[in-house]
Parts: sequence; C-alpha cells; structure tokens
Amino acid sequence: MKKISLAGQILIGLVLGIIVGAIFYGSPTIASYLQPIGDIFLRLIKMIVVPIIVASVIVAVAGVGDIKQLGKIGGKTILYFEIVTTIAIIVGIIAANVLQPGVGVNMGELNQTDIGTYVDTAEAKESESFIDTIVNIVPTNPIAAVAQGDMLAIIFFSLAFGLGINAIGERGKPVLAFFQGTADAMFYVTNQIMKFAPFGVFALIGVTVAKFGLASLIPLGKLVISVYGTMIFFVIVVLGIIAKLVGYSLFKLIKLIKEELILAFSTASSEAVLPKIMEKVEKAGCPKHIASFVIPTGYSFNLDGSTLYQALAAIFIAQMYGIDMSIADQLSLMLVLMVTSKGIAGVPGVSFVVLLATLGTVGIPIEGLAFIAGIDRILDMGRTVVNVIGNSLAAIVISKWEGNFKPEKVS
Repeated sequence: MKKISLAGQILIGLVLGIIVGAIFYGSPTIASYLQPIGDIFLRLIKMIVVPIIVASVIVAVAGVGDIKQLGKIGGKTILYFEIVTTIAIIVGIIAANVLQPGVGVNMGELNQTDIGTYVDTAEAKESESFIDTIVNIVPTNPIAAVAQGDMLAIIFFSLAFGLGINAIGERGKPVLAFFQGTADAMFYVTNQIMKFAPFGVFALIGVTVAKFGLASLIPLGKLVISVYGTMIFFVIVVLGIIAKLVGYSLFKLIKLIKEELILAFSTASSEAVLPKIMEKVEKAGCPKHIASFVIPTGYSFNLDGSTLYQALAAIFIAQMYGIDMSIADQLSLMLVLMVTSKGIAGVPGVSFVVLLATLGTVGIPIEGLAFIAGIDRILDMGRTVVNVIGNSLAAIVISKWEGNFKPEKVS
C-alpha cells in the first residue's frame, strides 16, 4: 500500500476538520476537546523557532564572516521588501476601488465582535515611533529578546555573535560546532513535530468552523471573495512576474513548498512553517546565510498578504460607512501603512493591530473593525499563505541578485 505523503495527510486533516466543525457548529463542547490539540501543535512549533533561527543565523554568518557582504545583502533585502510590500498596498487599494466590497453592506445584519485586546496593543504600537522600532532592533538583553520572541532583536544579536565567532578564528570553532549541532538537532525535532501536523490542522480548522460556521461568511461574502481574489491575483501576477524576472518559476516554488502552504493556511500561522521553509529554499539552491537572514527578517518586514489585506480592509470600512476617500486620502493611507506594517510580526492579530493603528490617522472609524473581526480568522488563513510564498520567493530573489543561487543542489 502506497504511503500517504505529509501534504496528503495535512489535506485529509483539513477536510475532516471542516466536516467535524460543520457537524458540531455552535457547540462549545467540541472546541474544549479540539482546541488543546491545536494549541499543543502551535506551542511545539513556537518552541523550536527561536533556537533554529539563532543557531542557523550564527552558523551562516560565521561561515561567511564578511561584514561588507552581509551589509550588502541586508541593504538589498530591506530595499526589496519595501518595494514589494508597497506594490501589495497599491494592489489592495486598487482592488478596493474597482471591486467596492463595502458598498451596499447593511451594518445592521453584521455581528460586532469585541476588539478591546487589539485596541490596547494598537495603542502601545502608536506610542512607538518608527525611530523607536529601529532602535529596538538592538537588544539591551538578548535573553529577554529570546523570551519575548522579538525576531528582529534576535536576528541582530545572532548576526553580531556570528561575526564575533568568525573574527576569533580557531578559538571560535568549538562554539561554531555547538551551534551547528544545535541547528541539526532542532531540524530533526522539526521533522518529528511535523508528523503531528495533520492532527493540529484537524483540530484548529475544526474549532474555526464550529465557532464561526460557514453562514457567518454570507453577509461579508463580497469582502471575503474580494480579499481572496486579490491575493490570488497578487501571487500569480505580481510575484509571478518577479519570479520570471529572476529566472525562476513561481509554480515550481509553490510545488516545492506545497506542504507548508497547506499547513500555513490551516493554522493561519507563518511561524508553523518557518523552519521547514528555511530548509526547503536552502535545498532549492539558496545559500544558508541568505536563507537564514532573509526569511526570518521577512516575517517582520515582508508581509505581502497582510499589507494587501490592510489596504483593502481599510477602504472596505470607509465604503461601509459611506466615507468617500479622495486620492490624497488613499495616498495618505498608503504612506501610513508603509510605516505601521513594519516590525511587529510577533504581535498576536498583527493585521488587526496595524489597521487599528492606521484607521484613526486617515479618518476612518476604528469601530468598523468590530464588524469584520468575526471573519478575521478566515481571512488570516489566506494572508498567511501569501506571506509564506512572498518570503520564500524573497530568499530566491536575493540569492539570484547576489549571483549565489545554485539550483543543482536540489536532491
């Protein structure tokens, strides 16, 4: 009997989860059984993410050791991220103007969801300027940064540590061997945890469907279709053109990471696939030092799906309230989103937090978010897939840009 692949197992878990969720729609009992399974899976993934990033970045940087080369890669990476996320915002704004998903929506038919926790987080974000975000990349306490999961601070410390190991030569070899062993061990642990993925997916999707049901999508159906349609367009057209420009096939990339995309969609968690994405783009031909730097950094600076959604959702809420946004207002929205969407990957409900921090500054009522909070999980699943594809492609683009992509490494 032919063994079912991991992608097949995850897909089966997804379908069974939808069926079980639909059967037990509205029952709080099913969530009490399934939620712990899903939470355990996500906690297992979060447990390994930081050790893998620290060890991988240190090993990769110590192997290169050229601060000028690393600075060049860093500069190109940030420039690429800024260009692509700006395109994503523009695509979201254009789609909202063309499709007009908020026009004709009857707010009386919609359920409002409590968004108090997001408001608190957004207020904390608003009190932090862009300069503060840059300053906070440098950690005062690396152990605290690890404990808080502050990705940018963790990467900065790991870069500095890797350069230090390289600079001390022979004396650094035992330390380098330790981190190489740590990376290898944690990738082994990742592969074992992935065997649990179908059960985690089954539980998480089952809870989502049981809680919201499919009927909750009907009043906001136009928004859901608009968001998913625009994201599909962005992936196939925008990311497809970028891939073609660097001489790589987007569909080849999607095929390479199909298991991770199903997992990301089911869990609505980019973190759930970060270790495997780093491993797969490296096998595809990206050098370790580029894969280890670009992908974790992209989790803070290159959230294409999230920025596209934020632009579309902001104009959706304006349309819902009958607010006519001029071109100047929409340009202002674009500029604000370019700043607010950076550097807060570790914040729960990141897209919601960014929207809350943005809407008030462009004159859109933040109360409108309470109407779409109920379906945010459904939209988050799609956003996560786009974010994962965008970051995987980014590693290939930077490798190609550096003339350091070796596809013959594919096994």
